[in-house]
Amino acid sequence: MLYGAECWPTKRRHVQQRSVAEMRMLRWFCGHTRRDRVWNEAIRERVGVAPIEEKLTQHWLRWFGHVQRRPPEAPVRSGVLKCVDKVRRGRGRTKLTWDESVKRDLKDWDISEELALDRSARRLGINVAEP
Repeated sequence: MLYGAECWPTKRRHVQQRSVAEMRMLRWFCGHTRRDRVWNEAIRERVGVAPIEEKLTQHWLRWFGHVQRRPPEAPVRSGVLKCVDKVRRGRGRTKLTWDESVKRDLKDWDISEELALDRSARRLGINVAEP
């Protein structure tokens, strides 16, 4: 479910949908249904899986570190892959970008950008148990 998730600018709704799908699979794996009324935390403890939101955040921050360590002339850093200026946009709120979602996660997890760039410190700071 997380293949290629490093560069998705996801909204809270998308994360919630992935979480619901994950719990559906875990319940099926354990042989429970919603009618059994078993708590999600109990199923997670039994299987030994971390919440998908934390794993997704870990993927984003790891990719952020990779991108920031690239040389400035790399296409990812130089802006070739970023939004083009002087393009007429539609009405309403602007779309959520990958940069904004990473900054939001850095703020939520209270992690500085320097810590996200340091591989060993990042592993200690936000490492989540593997499924």
